[in-house]
Amino acid sequence: MYCPFCAAHETKVVDSRLVAEGQQVRRRRECSQCHERFTTYEVAELLMPKLIKADGSRQPFDEDKLRAGIHRALEKRPVSVEEFEASINRIKHRLRATGERELPSRQVGEEVMAELRRLDEIAYVRFASVYRSFQDINEFREEIERLSSGALRADDAEEPSS
Repeated sequence: MYCPFCAAHETKVVDSRLVAEGQQVRRRRECSQCHERFTTYEVAELLMPKLIKADGSRQPFDEDKLRAGIHRALEKRPVSVEEFEASINRIKHRLRATGERELPSRQVGEEVMAELRRLDEIAYVRFASVYRSFQDINEFREEIERLSSGALRADDAEEPSS
């Protein structure tokens, strides 16, 4: 790493610590020429796969969009911020764990539905009604009956691996 003070090529690490709950490494460095000290932070660069939309277009994964959709479904529901954040992290982890560079956007929707089913049944039905474009009250009833009986739709049958 170059020294930010004199641009020398040689710096040495004097101290390293985990910070941000183990998500970052803080390093104190010292320049071998000017002996100035400075701090750097190292984080893993984890790329999310691009999403292939139904029309075939590709879009980068948008965590804000994911967060907003789940938040809307959970509005006024008794789910803690910690549970909400953990769900987002589990979804992102499962998407990254596929190892694919591109995934169908439908897979994100199914991951969200699986998380909401675990978190809060009302939020799950709210999200499912929009995601699956329920047309009438009978579709709501059918989904609630499936949820109550523990039965899953054919496209829900494969639970995402954790």
